[in-house]
Amino acid sequence: MMTTHRLYYEDAYTHQFAANVVEQVTHEGGNVVVLDNSYFYPTSGGQPFDTGTLNGVAVINVTVRDEDGAILHWLDGEVAPGKVTAVIHWPRRFDHMQQHTGQHILSQAFIQTANAHTVSFHLGDDTVTIDLDIDQLTAAQVNVAEDLANQIIWENRPIRIRFVSLAEAQQLNLRKIPPTNGEKLRLVDIEQFDLTACGGTHVAQTGAVGLIKVVKQERIRGMVRIVFCCGQRALGDYRLKNDVVNEAAAHLTTGYTELLPAIMRLQEELKQTSRTLKKQEAALLLAEAQQLWAGAERMGETAVITQTYTDRDAQHLRGLNSHLMEHGNVVALLGLAGEKSYLLFSRSADAPGEMNRLLQAALQQLGGRGGGTAVTAQGGGPTAATTQVEQAIAHARQMLQTQLA
Repeated sequence: MMTTHRLYYEDAYTHQFAANVVEQVTHEGGNVVVLDNSYFYPTSGGQPFDTGTLNGVAVINVTVRDEDGAILHWLDGEVAPGKVTAVIHWPRRFDHMQQHTGQHILSQAFIQTANAHTVSFHLGDDTVTIDLDIDQLTAAQVNVAEDLANQIIWENRPIRIRFVSLAEAQQLNLRKIPPTNGEKLRLVDIEQFDLTACGGTHVAQTGAVGLIKVVKQERIRGMVRIVFCCGQRALGDYRLKNDVVNEAAAHLTTGYTELLPAIMRLQEELKQTSRTLKKQEAALLLAEAQQLWAGAERMGETAVITQTYTDRDAQHLRGLNSHLMEHGNVVALLGLAGEKSYLLFSRSADAPGEMNRLLQAALQQLGGRGGGTAVTAQGGGPTAATTQVEQAIAHARQMLQTQLA
């Protein structure tokens, strides 16, 4: 086993270099090589790995071997031992540099403006998150930290990398001193603003971060999670939201500054329309139930209602049934035909009949399943034509008539 000289520690901008393959292994089913020197960044410290190629073969993952700290380059193919030409995918590398440096700046800004320290950091595909050791932050506090962070960017302060011993680090004003096994600590120094131990890739001046924009804050496990993006990501986020806002404003024939009031008015109108519609639907349902009651068949003193629908749903049938059961001495045998057949059999408390027995007999004809009690039962089956459901209900009606005879 052989370790790897991590060239990105001192130079994050080089993205094409020559190296030697000093070890080839099949690791966890993948083709993996170790180089004597590498600018490829492995996943660590909240920052994802670099991608690229070795002699044209794609590098699909980069990790660190625990035993000796060697950098493992996972390949989508094979390369021969010896000298290779390595190319790092620069857009991904530079994006990670912008985001990671932006995180350092924003973390320090929250310390200075809200005394909120970063507990953890994650660089995702679309956004970056930091968890702060504070239980809540106001929008105004977030804005103050964001303003300070961007001021540091616009001042284009230099960023320097240096290595110190643990003893030296303890004499410095570091945000956090990580555990060390005796090796020197790598420090990222943003001039007169932030000094922290970090192994990640960073830009050379704060101006290269471009912009920091907080897009959301969340409360999680007693802390505040800040979701943000930097540089090209921030531009993309603004571009997307600007397009959405402009398109929405155009649809509502208003300016973007009046978009929120327009949406609130529209929501209120929709609520009012929904309330009116529900009232009308309730009135129609009651009228339909009254019509069914008026046309009910009489079996002695019992009113028997049979009806099959194709343009209703189960909820509608249950609403009808509720109104019908308000009448005394009534039995309702209701059904739905179509892609999914459905039966609902009910009787009022003073009416005769075993609804579950009737349902089971009807469902047997439809190939369905269901159940219930003597008072009410329901079930469903596969696709059934109107005539099939009508025949099943007619069979149940005949059984009821026999029970009442």
